[in-house]
Amino acid sequence: MWRSGARLTYYEKLRRSVYKILRDALERRLMKISLIDSFYNYKKTGVEYCFLDKSELKPKSKKKGKESDLFSRFIVIFCEGVVSRKLKNYVRFFPENSVVKKNLEYLADFFLYKRFHQNLKHFENPGFLDFLEKLLNIDYALLIQQDPSVKKINRYSLTHFHVKIDWPIADAAEDLAKWLRYIQNNLYENGDEDARILQNKLFEYYACHHSVGGRRTAGLIAAQLLGNLDFISTVFVSSSESRAMYKYSELGVSKFFLIKLTRKQINALAQREEMKVQTFISKYLYPSERFHIGISEAYYNHTKYSKPPEDGKLRKLKPAYNWLKLENELLHPKVDALDAKPIVYDWVYTSS
Repeated sequence: MWRSGARLTYYEKLRRSVYKILRDALERRLMKISLIDSFYNYKKTGVEYCFLDKSELKPKSKKKGKESDLFSRFIVIFCEGVVSRKLKNYVRFFPENSVVKKNLEYLADFFLYKRFHQNLKHFENPGFLDFLEKLLNIDYALLIQQDPSVKKINRYSLTHFHVKIDWPIADAAEDLAKWLRYIQNNLYENGDEDARILQNKLFEYYACHHSVGGRRTAGLIAAQLLGNLDFISTVFVSSSESRAMYKYSELGVSKFFLIKLTRKQINALAQREEMKVQTFISKYLYPSERFHIGISEAYYNHTKYSKPPEDGKLRKLKPAYNWLKLENELLHPKVDALDAKPIVYDWVYTSS
């Protein structure tokens, strides 16, 4: 996915280490906002929460849920470096949507601007994630990147809100298809039908059905665009319709979602992990009335048909072949259980 080389200077390795530590902290917070907080929003208002069906986690699934304002929706783009000004036509970030007090004043229902100070937007600030969460509640896309005003230290900042992704799907599909060597010059060189299939395959590459819209389309387009830069990036997309949070990074594609666990399943997992049941619950699960919930991650890997060919030669498109496969499933610990590890929990292809 991300095509930046592995050869790094010492300072670039240091920057990457800082970036990955911060990304882990950001991921934990966004999992909670997207999934746990959304679940309790439903519970608070008396609306039934619709858990994902196993079929929705299988590659090529096109099942759709209902949109709901009770589910937290967002796009967060986190870049290791500074996004080039050359991309401003496609990732729209300008002085008028930079994170400064005079711009925040125009946001409806965002009263924090009265207490806003510039240090609050820096990741190193203890209040940064709280600030980000408040801004997420009223905005749809945020950009975090290396602070362009600082040269000698690795400091990351929330630089822009209200970020729009405006790159045509056809251009993104062409970019991916060239990299995978299905075309050489342009998307339509092998005819309209191949061009249509390659656009559909772009969505499959990012674990979406080609019929999706809104944030998921914007998120995968952003991931494809940023994959051409010489540093890594991560795009988090929380979708109400899919009841999931997507993560696109150099590691691949992941979907985070809620699972419902019965007492029998909890006892079996605790025994397998050699934990007391109460310890397992306290570290991994959140309570509801008749059951517990946990955050699961489905990690997808790309098949040989969605990786560049080893010989670098042009190849023929074979639409029936899958571009994505489910590689691993993890049950994540609770956000505040910092001493607990994610555990393997295979669910999608099991009968229970």
